[in-house]
Amino acid sequence: MALTSKITAFNPVWSNMFEKERGRISGAFGDTLVSIYHVGSTAITGLAAKPEIDMLVEVSSQQRTSEVDNVMRSLGYSRGKDLSPEHYFYRRDVDGVRTHKVHVCPTGHSQISRMLRFRDLLRQDAELKDQYQCLKLKLEAENTDGIKEYLAGKAPFIDAILEAKPDSSN
Repeated sequence: MALTSKITAFNPVWSNMFEKERGRISGAFGDTLVSIYHVGSTAITGLAAKPEIDMLVEVSSQQRTSEVDNVMRSLGYSRGKDLSPEHYFYRRDVDGVRTHKVHVCPTGHSQISRMLRFRDLLRQDAELKDQYQCLKLKLEAENTDGIKEYLAGKAPFIDAILEAKPDSSN
């Protein structure tokens, strides 16, 4: 079964796509917006990735979610299932192809530091980045059950890296 997109070689246009989309969606979160980060594999120079721009929106509170849902829908996004308490996401598909994913978490949510730490570790360590790329390509080649299988296959690697390399900012 196919993933939501095929893994492709790094494309330097991904950072421009992030910047453009950040500008498009930032107003949806009103005065609750704290920051919008480029996360996921498209945020790592030189890393092969599914060409889907992962964005992490940090908000001060999630009291406006129905308003946000309406604005995001008007921008071509649909709300996905909640990924964990206070962590939800939107996806944008163009002509049946996933182009963007937007994770939304309130300040202090554990997923914010997790996503940013993993991104930063891959940016800083070429060997780690290469190991992750090899794993992703292997998982894609062996995949028989779709995106859930792919994500489950990556999780132990990500968990092990985050546990082995403690956050030095604490």
